[in-house]
Amino acid sequence: MRIGVPKEIKNNENRVSLTPASAYALMKAGHEVYVETNAGKGSNFEDHEYTEVGATILPRAEDVFAKADMIVKVKEYQESEYSYLREDQLVFTYLHIANDRPFAEALLEHKTTAIAYETVEKDHTLPLLTPMSEVAGRMAVQIGATMLQSSHGGRGVLLGGVPGVMPAEVVVIGGGMVGFNAAKIASGLGAQVHVFDINADRMAYIDDISGGRIHTVYNNEYNLRQALKTADLVIGAVLVPGAKAPKIVTKDMVQEMKRGSAIVDVAIDQGGCIETSDHITTHDDPYFERYGVLHYSVANMPGAVPRTSTLALNNATLPYILKLADKGVDALKEDCGFLKGLNTYKGKMTCRAVAEALQMEYCDPSALW
Repeated sequence: MRIGVPKEIKNNENRVSLTPASAYALMKAGHEVYVETNAGKGSNFEDHEYTEVGATILPRAEDVFAKADMIVKVKEYQESEYSYLREDQLVFTYLHIANDRPFAEALLEHKTTAIAYETVEKDHTLPLLTPMSEVAGRMAVQIGATMLQSSHGGRGVLLGGVPGVMPAEVVVIGGGMVGFNAAKIASGLGAQVHVFDINADRMAYIDDISGGRIHTVYNNEYNLRQALKTADLVIGAVLVPGAKAPKIVTKDMVQEMKRGSAIVDVAIDQGGCIETSDHITTHDDPYFERYGVLHYSVANMPGAVPRTSTLALNNATLPYILKLADKGVDALKEDCGFLKGLNTYKGKMTCRAVAEALQMEYCDPSALW
C-alpha cells in the first residue's frame, strides 16, 4: 500500500503522523511511504531522515494526497483539505467529528473511509487516545500554573505554595487518563488536589495509587459547585468516547468562582465540558476571560510539545497502521475494537456515538461489507 504523510496545517500543529522509524517499519513490510517536504520538521525530523529509510519526499500536499492509498495524519482535515478527500482512500487520524459537522459532512459526501484514533478500543480502553491524554493531562497543570501568574491576569498563586503559605486548590473534573495525569502532576508540585468522578472503582484506584495525597470526591452538582467557589485552577477532563463532552460546569458555577482563577478545558476538542468555554482557541492566542476567570481552550494541546507527542503517538498507532497497510478495511473485520474506530464508510456514519452527537443516521458497518 502507498501511505501518505502530509504536513499538518492546523494552527501550531507541529506533530507528524509518522516518524522515520515508523516509515522504516512500513517500508520493511513492503509498503511505500510518501512524505510531504518538511512534514517532520516541527518535531525535529528532517527530510533526509525519511529518505535514508527509503521514503519518498514530495514537494506539495496535493502530491501526497493524490499518490496515497491511505492518508495518515495527526489532526482532522482543515477546510482547505476537504477537496483532497476520495472514495478510494483510507484516512486514519484524530477525526473529532462529533464536534465538527462540516468535516463529517465532507467525509460522507466524498464517501471516504475514515478511521478515528479516538474511538479505537482495546480491552475497554482507548489505546490511541491514551498517549495524547497523558500529554494533555500533564500539560494542563503547567499551563494552569502559568495562567495563575499575575503577568497573565491570574491571582498570583504558586501551585505548591511555600512553607507558611497554603498551596493552590486544584479541581480536576474526571478521573480518566487526562484527569489522573493532571492530578498526579499537580499533586507532585504540592497543590491540594480534588478529583471529581462518578466511578467508585476509579476513585478507589486513584486514592490507592496516590496514597491518599489526591482527594477524590463524588461528582454531583452540589459537591462540584462548593469546590469551584474556592478553586484556583480547574481542569476539565471529561470524555465520552466519540461523543460530544457533557457540560459539567455551568455558567453560573463559573460566575461564583474567584476572580483571577483559571480553567483549562482539555475536553474542548470534543466540544468542552465547561459551558463558558464557548470557542476553541489556538496556541497563538490561547487565553480568554469570562466573568473574571481565565479560560484556556486549545484543541491540540500536545502540538505544543511535538517531539514528545509524536514519539508517544507513533508508539501507539504504528501497529494499527501496519494492519491497515497489510489488509485494508479487512483489518477492521478481524478486530471488533479496531472496527469501533470506523466513523464513516461508503457515505454512511458508522460510529453510533458520533451519529448520535451529530443527530445523523447510524449504519452498522457490517451491513456494508
